[in-house]
Amino acid sequence: MKQLQKKIHQQNIEAGWWDIPREKGTLLCLIHSEISEAMEGERKDLMDYHLPHRKMAEVELADAVIRILDYAEEFGYDIESAITEKLEYNKHRVDHQRENRVKKGGKRF
Repeated sequence: MKQLQKKIHQQNIEAGWWDIPREKGTLLCLIHSEISEAMEGERKDLMDYHLPHRKMAEVELADAVIRILDYAEEFGYDIESAITEKLEYNKHRVDHQRENRVKKGGKRF
């Protein structure tokens, strides 16, 4: 994942996306917009416009990951290690245990 993060960021630098410093809040909103587009694709069961052989939600989620990894590289975040640590932490969380998720006030949606 570290190599992918670097590759994405380098490609975006070469495309000129980082010629002018970008504001973190705006970038985070752009990540959020990709998730919103994925939601719309799921809600309407749409195929993607640019990659018509793929579901829109799938492509928009990929766009979100691309934006996240680009952001992470620019600002020096190690997403790969953070994911590994977070997965380990979540194994032991009381609120992630099946029986606790269904309780009142749990994480059940």
